[in-house]
This record gives sequence, C-alpha cells and structure tokens, in this order.
Amino acid sequence: MRKQERADYIVEKLEELYPETPVPLDHTDAYTLLIAVLLSAQCTDERVNQVTPFLWKLADNPRDMRKKTVEQIQEIIRPCGLAPRKAKAIHRLSEMICDEHGEEVPASFEELEKMPGVGHKTASVVMAQAFGVPAFPVDTHIHRLAQRWGLTNGKNVDQTEKDCKKLFPREKWNKLHLQIIFYGREYCKARSCHGIECEICTTVYPNRKRPMEFKRA
Repeated sequence: MRKQERADYIVEKLEELYPETPVPLDHTDAYTLLIAVLLSAQCTDERVNQVTPFLWKLADNPRDMRKKTVEQIQEIIRPCGLAPRKAKAIHRLSEMICDEHGEEVPASFEELEKMPGVGHKTASVVMAQAFGVPAFPVDTHIHRLAQRWGLTNGKNVDQTEKDCKKLFPREKWNKLHLQIIFYGREYCKARSCHGIECEICTTVYPNRKRPMEFKRA
C-alpha cells in the first residue's frame, strides 16, 4: 500500500469501528473542557473524570474559580499529578479569561496558547471539540500509531500533526483524532501489537515481521 492508500483504509476502518466519538473527558462547556484537558497532562482521562466533579463543586466557571485560592484548587486536583503547577495555571487562566475575554473561553489558537498550562495540543482539543474548528491534536496514542501505520517518521509530535493533516481530509480531523485514540487504547496499545498484531497494522503492513520500535515525542 502507498501512504495515501493506507490513510484512506484507516479512515474507513475506524469509521466502521467507532461511528460515534464521545469526548472521553467529562465536561459541560468550553471552560470545563479546557480545565479537564489541562488536568489530563500525564494523567489518565479516567482519573480526571473522577476528580473534576469535586472541582466543579468548588467552581465550574472562570468568574468563580478566580475567587478561589491556588491552595484550594491544588487540594482537589492532587490525584491528577503535577498539582502545584496545574493549580496555578487554572487560577491564572481563569483570571485571564475574565479580564481579557469577557469571561468566555476564546475561540482562538493564539489566545488559548497564551494561557499558562495550555500548549498547542490542549488548544487544539478545545478548538476542535468545543468550537468545531478543524484541528488534529496529537497525543501519545496518535504519535505511536501514526508511526506504526507509516504515516510519519515520528520525529516529533509537531511533524506527526503536519503529516496526518496532509493525509486525512480536513473535515474528518476532529472525529478522526478521537477514533485513533480509541483504537490505540483498545487494540494497538503501547505495550502490545508493536505494529505486527492488530488488524490495521497487519493490513497496512502485511509483510512486517519484526516488532516496530516507537520513537517517543
């Protein structure tokens, strides 16, 4: 298969497996999604979803969150890891949303990425899932699978994002990045498959015999 043929097959197969793509992080609006994605750094979605109900009881909007202390936020989000840094980021970005954006999360990559704790991936998730703007957030699952499927050389996540955007139709990005994550969690896991076991890997590379080494971001 050529690279584009592999990409086309992957789209077709993932649509068959995952016709519905609910966002794994529980949220009610752009603000709660932003906070949940920030908390998910080096933490599982499951753990974040266990913690956020308690955080939303404290404050579920930037106006109320800015009134809380960093220590109050930190105590609640401790199970998510990196709590001191994340708590400071949540407090400061809540202030920024209130002071600079009229208490509304900005629908702009540039403005989102100015906020503490918000990198390009986090901004991409918010833009895609809260505002419907085509984006292709690359997490470790996508970075790993794109390598196993021969869609990128795995140099870094930025390159993986660029390569995937070239291969996949723009109108499918928002759904497809979730489909790839779901597939990576269910079938093509970090400690299994290694490019030689799951259905997609064996279809796009039927002659591959040796486990593939994953280049981490």
